[in-house]
Amino acid sequence: VQLVESGGGLVQAGGSLRLSCAASGSAFSTNNMGWYRQAPGKQRELVAAITSGGRTMYAGSAKGRFTISRDNAKNTVYLQMNSLKPEDTAVYYCNADLITRLGLGNYWGQGTQVTVSS
Repeated sequence: VQLVESGGGLVQAGGSLRLSCAASGSAFSTNNMGWYRQAPGKQRELVAAITSGGRTMYAGSAKGRFTISRDNAKNTVYLQMNSLKPEDTAVYYCNADLITRLGLGNYWGQGTQVTVSS
């Protein structure tokens, strides 16, 4: 089972990007999913999370600008990022609790770079 992210890139301040993360592999089901980010020289931090039932939570820096959503049929989580700022520049990582034949496990994607120019 793996998480594959896409959608990062370079954007000007004020622009938008949409990140996607798809879980794939042998039989599993998804539980909580979320997005983290890590800027150079800083610790990885939670950006947004969503439960299997669709309840969401956001870091203060993301509220009002970012929207997390998921498509359970596709085992995919999205992060719509609007009004991007240079301080949003970071590697963004998908994280998910997946239930496989081995039990409940926590998985990370490989990361996707988001760069916001001023």
